[in-house]
This record gives sequence, C-alpha cells and structure tokens, in this order.
Amino acid sequence: MAIAKAERLMNLALCLLGTRRPLSKRELRGSIEAYVEAFGPGDGGPSPADDSFNRMFERDKDDLRELGLVIETVENLDGETGYLARRDSNRLPPIQLDAEEAAALTLAAKVWQQARLAGAASGALQKLRAAGMPEADDPYDDRPGALEPRIPVHEAAFEPLMLACRDRRPVVFGYRKSNSAHAETRHVEPWTLECWRGHWYLAGWDRDRGAQRVFRLSRITGKVRSRAGAFTAPVPDVSTVREAVERWAGESATRTALIRLRADCGYPLRARALTVRDCGDGWDELEIPYGHGLDAWLVEFGPDVVVREPADLRADVVDRLRAVAKGS
Repeated sequence: MAIAKAERLMNLALCLLGTRRPLSKRELRGSIEAYVEAFGPGDGGPSPADDSFNRMFERDKDDLRELGLVIETVENLDGETGYLARRDSNRLPPIQLDAEEAAALTLAAKVWQQARLAGAASGALQKLRAAGMPEADDPYDDRPGALEPRIPVHEAAFEPLMLACRDRRPVVFGYRKSNSAHAETRHVEPWTLECWRGHWYLAGWDRDRGAQRVFRLSRITGKVRSRAGAFTAPVPDVSTVREAVERWAGESATRTALIRLRADCGYPLRARALTVRDCGDGWDELEIPYGHGLDAWLVEFGPDVVVREPADLRADVVDRLRAVAKGS
C-alpha cells in the first residue's frame, strides 16, 4: 500500500511539473494510471466513484504540498479549476557553501552517527554534495585516536517525541520523578528536545500543572502516545527553552547546596552561585541551586570542589567518585 501511494504521488507530481497549462481534476484523473484503475477515467458522466476520487485527490495534493511541492490553483475561462506546479517555483537556488561551511555540516552529520538520526543526517549530507556542496577534508579520517563528537540516543521515547515536536502534536506518557518509585501520567505539549550533559530532555507545556516543565527522557516509562488537537499554550523562543533545560535539567531546583570551590576554578558554578564568600585559604564558599543532576555536574570538577552540605548531595558525589576510581 505504501509503495502504491508513493508511486501515485510521484506520478501526480510529474504531471503537475510537466504541464505547460493548468490541468483540471478530470484530466488528472484520466492521465494517472492509479486513479484510472481505482475509479475509472471519469469521462462518462457523474458516477458513485467521483466522491471517493475527490477525497483521494485532495489528500494526495495536500501530501505533495506538505513535502514541499508548490502547487498553484488556476481558474480557466470556463470557470473550471486547474492545477500546475511551475518549475521555477519548485527549483531550489544554487547552494553556495565555502569549504569551512561544508566542513561544519560534515562534522554535524558525524555527531549523529551512533544515534537514531544517523540515516537522516548522512542522507541529507549526500543530497547536499549532489547539489554542489564542496567536499571538505575530514579531520578525523587520518587520526584513529582523535576525539570525535557523538550524541548517543538510547531512549525509545526520543523518536516519537522528536516527531511530536516537529508536528506540534500533544503527547501522553508515564514519567517517574527522581524521588518517586512510581510513574505518573503526564499530558504534555512538546516544544523541543535538548541534550544536556550527556542526557536528553524534553521541554514543553504540562497541561495538568498548567506550567512549563522539563522531562528527562530516561525517566519516561512505556510508550509515548500522540493526541489530537492543537497546542493550548504559546511556544517560547529557542533560547528560553534552552535556558529552562539547563536550569532544571529534568527537575526544578528545590533546595540550595553549600560547596567549597578552589579559587580561580569552576567558572560555570560561579555563574550560577547565589552567594560567594572568600575563605582566605585559596578556596571560596558558594551557595548554589540544588536540583536533579547536580551531583554528576560537581564530579566533573574533580578535586577543585568539596561539598559541604546537604549530606545526601555529598554522599552522591562520593559514590560517583568511587565508581570512577574503580573503573580507572
């Protein structure tokens, strides 16, 4: 069925692109084999199949427009509606990319090689090269030991949420908070997905709570189900959503933590600090917001950070450091 539809859409697109004058619905019905086989040529007067053909034709036309084909609707002198897709309206301008821009796109495609978007990324790159994008030297081909960026995506929720964000479709899923043993049902209007410190997060509008929320994908349980209907809350700009993801990292900060930080170190921590006090011994004392994921972040600063309080954060950091020591 999928192949038959794809072939029908391709034939309709070729007819609309190949004509020099607008073609009526009747002419298209008689010219495309799939329509003739399903509904007949339509030249013998009104028939019960007309309504079915009209519905299929409208769906096909909408599908082509969604794929990017610009279809014009023109009314002829007899008042009959005709359709055509002018080549100049459906031709992309020449791609003007220099070597540095081509290298950036090549690197961006490599980022997704081990993720679910690997096929789409490599396919897009091939299309750009076929359209004239210059070949860029790959800085990693001749360096077997070089570091290379990767964005791993292991969560099953990633793909349905990515599509829901693109299509602006509300979703429903089960979500288990870090301090809860059981999952809760969340009704969310998804805005965007962000990767923050190795974890994926969804930012969106929580309908049950009537507020913006951020959800860590690894805490989503079961299947993500789409729901019909439009969004009820405005979608903010990208920078606002990114700030929310980085600030909450999956859960809003509900407490503060007291840490000691070596002088002239940890500038990202200092930027988020609520208070900073010079201890006079080469260390500073900082009060910072404490939310989910802070322990993993503090571990990245190694011996330059010492957690003073709360005790549970200190224990989490110590556990992580011990795990790293065992693995080294």
